Amino acid sequence: MEAVVNGKTIQLSEAGWLLNLDEWSEELAVEIAKNEKIGELSQEHWDIINTAREFFTENGMVAEPRAFSKIMKERFGKDRSSQKYIYSLFPTGLIKCANKIAGLPRPKGCS
Repeated sequence: MEAVVNGKTIQLSEAGWLLNLDEWSEELAVEIAKNEKIGELSQEHWDIINTAREFFTENGMVAEPRAFSKIMKERFGKDRSSQKYIYSLFPTGLIKCANKIAGLPRPKGCS
């Protein structure tokens, strides 16, 4: 699988995960979101994407859903921290959808 962004072809896994994490960009995120059947990315989407990327940069791993909800609650309040809220924006959830769009590595055991 591949995505074309600004005339450059970027390789993705069969499931749509970015193969070279250094190639991530906001433009690529928009293309991956289209593959995930998500319409236009709102500021709420970007808040989750950027928070997931920051966690990965600081910790060298993707956040577990419970830990991520806690971070979201601290940053954005209770209304924007539940799994229900995250699933409302990313239908297959944080691990399978938001992290993929954020250009993070596929966690072990995740298809």
